Amino acid sequence: MMGKLTFGMNVSLDGYIAAPGDDLGWSGGDGSNSSASGELFQWWSDRVGATGLSLYGRKLWENMSSHWPTADQQPGATPAEIEFARRWRDMPKVVFSSTINTVDWNTRLVTGDAVTEITRLKTADTGPIDIAGATLAGAAMRAGLIDEYMLVTHPVLVGGGTPFFTALDTWVHLNLVETRTFPGGVVLTRYETRR
Repeated sequence: MMGKLTFGMNVSLDGYIAAPGDDLGWSGGDGSNSSASGELFQWWSDRVGATGLSLYGRKLWENMSSHWPTADQQPGATPAEIEFARRWRDMPKVVFSSTINTVDWNTRLVTGDAVTEITRLKTADTGPIDIAGATLAGAAMRAGLIDEYMLVTHPVLVGGGTPFFTALDTWVHLNLVETRTFPGGVVLTRYETRR
């Protein structure tokens, strides 16, 4: 039985996970979310708490690891931010990069072929696996490794940047398995890959 690999991120209505200049401010994904105690933030925190292993590309890893490892020690940290920081530190993580040398906070670095390692990890007993980062997820998409897509769509048009989906050689047919609306018009849609 292979582990379920899910690609889920905040996404703008026009399909981007980051605006030009890698700006995540529109989604609160830069760690500066002023409503970090809100329902959506709690949903993401619970997701981290339920994840057996999280796979990161270098850019997103650098963004997350620059804020969350010590966010619970910052003055004014909310209970939700404290919980998320602890969950994030405790969650096993793998970072795929050939340009960084060290990682920390329950994380392992992989410098070799990402598709080969992701395929291997899916056969290990890791529990649910989340993948994040456009380049890394794009490689997994093209290889047909993603079992579920979770789009947390924010009602904003950013006009460009880093797209959620990569160019594909073949169609991927999906089944809708969940929709949920969060405050502020944010909509979760979950799709499973038809095999």
